[in-house]
Amino acid sequence: MDFATIGGLIVAIAAILWTQNHEGGSLGSILLPGPLVLVFIGTLGVGLMGGTLKDGIGAVNVIKKAFLGKPKNAGETVGTIVKMAERARREGLLALEDAIKEVDDEFLRDGLQTAIDGTDPDELYEILTAQIQAKKAADKQAAKILGDMGGYGPTIGIVGTVISLVVVLENLTDAAALGPKIAGAFVATLWGVASANVLWLPLQSRYMRLANIEAAQMELVVEGILAIQAGSNPRSVAKKLESLLPPGTAVPDKKAA
Repeated sequence: MDFATIGGLIVAIAAILWTQNHEGGSLGSILLPGPLVLVFIGTLGVGLMGGTLKDGIGAVNVIKKAFLGKPKNAGETVGTIVKMAERARREGLLALEDAIKEVDDEFLRDGLQTAIDGTDPDELYEILTAQIQAKKAADKQAAKILGDMGGYGPTIGIVGTVISLVVVLENLTDAAALGPKIAGAFVATLWGVASANVLWLPLQSRYMRLANIEAAQMELVVEGILAIQAGSNPRSVAKKLESLLPPGTAVPDKKAA
C-alpha cells in the first residue's frame, strides 16, 4: 500500500470537515445519511451502467487496485534478468528452463519460456508487445469507470438537492424550519462535487499512473528477454536496462545465481 493515497484522502476529508466546523457549522449537518447514500451508491450505479457486466464485476478490483496497488520493484526485475542473462551466457538458453520456475513476474516468466521454446525473435517481439498493448487497452477501460463516476458524481448531487428542495417546498407551513431544510438540501451537491474531486478523479489518476509504470516495466522486460535470446553480454544487458530505470531505482546484487 502506498500511504500517499490513503493519507491524501484522509487529509482531504479532514480539510472539508475542519472547514465546516471552523465556519461555525455542525459536522452532523453535512454527514446526512440520505445525501451520502444517494451520491455514493447512485454514482457507483450509474458508473457501472456505462460498461459491460464484466466491467461492473471488475470495478471492485479496479477501486481496490487504485487504493492499495503498488508497482513492482523494477530494480529487482532488472537484477533477475541480468542473472538469467549470465546463466544463459554460460550454459545456454535451455539452461533457464528450470530457473524460470522461480521467477515471480508472470510476464517475464512466460516471455522467457517462449524464447526457450525457440520462437523467432521478431515473432517473440510481436507476441510480447501485443500483450502490452492489450494490457494498456484494458487498463484504459478500467480507469474510464473511475473517470465516469467522477463526471456523474456532481450531477447525482444536484439530483439529491432537487429532491430535497421539492420536499422543502411541500412543507412551507413551518417557517422556522425552512432555513435548516434548505441548507440540508445542498448537502447532496456538496458531496457530489467532493466525491468527484476528492475520490473518483484522484483514484483514476492513480490507477493510470500504476498502469503506466507497469507497462513501462513490461517494455523493459521485453528488452531484457530479447537480449538474453540474442546471447548479449550480461554487462551490456545490465547497462541497457539500468538506463531505462527511473532515477534513483536501486538494482540488487547482480552476481550470477
